[in-house]
Amino acid sequence: MILAVDTSLGTAVAVTGLDGRVVAEASSPDPLGHAEVIGDLLARVARPGIAYAVAGMGPGPFTGLRIGIAAARAFALGRGIPVVPVPSHYAAALAALDDGIEGTFAIVTDARRREIAVSVFDGTDADGIPNLVQPTRLEKQGTPLEVPVIETGRLSAADLARVAARAIAAGRTLADGEPLYLRSPDVVQPGAPKRVSG
Repeated sequence: MILAVDTSLGTAVAVTGLDGRVVAEASSPDPLGHAEVIGDLLARVARPGIAYAVAGMGPGPFTGLRIGIAAARAFALGRGIPVVPVPSHYAAALAALDDGIEGTFAIVTDARRREIAVSVFDGTDADGIPNLVQPTRLEKQGTPLEVPVIETGRLSAADLARVAARAIAAGRTLADGEPLYLRSPDVVQPGAPKRVSG
């Protein structure tokens, strides 16, 4: 079985079989309360027999992504299983393809600060994985895109697990261990204290 965790928008967790069958799923739509709910959501879905932990790697806000990735890594460490990083937009792309979209299309999520995160896909590849044809990028809200747009306000951890299952079966890695933040965090290291002359 596969445990998937995504905190790029709300907080979503799911357990699926390697065949994609959903065993358990839980989520919270709150885009800010990841730390408050992730433990309870994991407790609701976790069970024996999980062989992989999937981490949704974004795009998403700095703090939210860190919480989900850390939760997936901690779960994997505790169970002695591998972590499988998957870009979060792949989950929405797979759902769109299942719904019958054809040709090139864009998955768009809110990146805050009047910006959107855009990933462009075209069908699936030979392994059944959504085919990313333009890397994820930031655009200003309202920027016209030249392909059909699917605006996504919620990502399914079960769909993320389904993408991961296909990557595992094909022996592929879809992302490295670095989150897809798209911009630097707001927090910066403080400088040296200023000297006060007396």
